[in-house]
Amino acid sequence: MKKLLALSIAAALSICSVQADTKLVIKGSDTLGAKLVPQLAEAYKSSHPGISFSIAAEGSTTGIAAIIDGTADIGMASRRAFPAEVSAALANGRSLKPTIVAYDGIAVIVNAANSVSKLSKKQIEGIFTGEIKDWSEVGGKPGAISIYTRNTSSGTYSDFKGMAMSKKDYAGTAQKMAGNEEIASEVGKNANGVGYVGMAYLKASGVKAVAVDGVTPSISTVQNHSYPISRSTFYYTNGEPSGEAKAFLDYTIGSAGQKIVEEVGFAPLK
Repeated sequence: MKKLLALSIAAALSICSVQADTKLVIKGSDTLGAKLVPQLAEAYKSSHPGISFSIAAEGSTTGIAAIIDGTADIGMASRRAFPAEVSAALANGRSLKPTIVAYDGIAVIVNAANSVSKLSKKQIEGIFTGEIKDWSEVGGKPGAISIYTRNTSSGTYSDFKGMAMSKKDYAGTAQKMAGNEEIASEVGKNANGVGYVGMAYLKASGVKAVAVDGVTPSISTVQNHSYPISRSTFYYTNGEPSGEAKAFLDYTIGSAGQKIVEEVGFAPLK
C-alpha cells in the first residue's frame, strides 16, 4: 500500500513538472509583441499557472521565419506572408496558417507642438519619399522634416510603404528605428519629426496623430475601414494550431482576449 502511494505521489509530481515546463515560444511583430501579447500572456497565465512564455518582438519577418524553421509555436505578424515565404515554408515541409487576432491603424505622428493636424495621402507619400522636405510645404511652420521609420524586418515598414507611399522607396534620409516606441520617442523630442506607429502607441509623450484624408485613426474608423491606413494583424502557426498554441490563440480571439486587445489600443474583432 505504501509502495502504491509512493508511486502515485511520484506520478503526480511528474505531471506537475511537465506542466510547469510547458513553454510557448512566440516571435515576430513589435506592433503586437511589445505591448499586446505580453499583456495577453500575463492574463492567460493567471488561469493557466503551468504555462510560461518566451516572447521576442523583433519584426514580422522574424515571426514568419520562425514558423518556417520551426523555432516558434506562434509567429506574430502585422502583415500577410509574402509569396516567397509561403514557398519557403512548403519547401521546408511546413504550412503558414494565418489567424487574424486584431485590427490596427498605422497612425502618422508628428510632434505635439507641430501646427500640422491633417495631411492627405499624397502629402504623406511626398514626405516619406523625400519629395516634400519642409513643413512649410504642407501648411506648417518652416522647418526641415525629420523622418523616422521602422526597419526592413518590420511588417509595418512594408505595409506603410504599400498603403501610404504607392510602394515607392523611403527617403534616403529616413532614420530607421527598431520599434514603435522608439519612433514615438524620437518624434516626441523633435519638433520637426514625423513617423508612424500602431494605435497602441499614440499615448506616448509629446506626439499627436494627424488626420489622413480627413480621418483620424480610432477603433471605430479602423473597424469600418474609413481610416485609409488600416490593416489586420496575425498569429501564424504551422498549419492548424494545436495544443497550448491553439488554446492561447483561442484565448486571444475570445471575449476576454479581445477586451485586452481594445484596452491596449487595437480595434477588436467584430
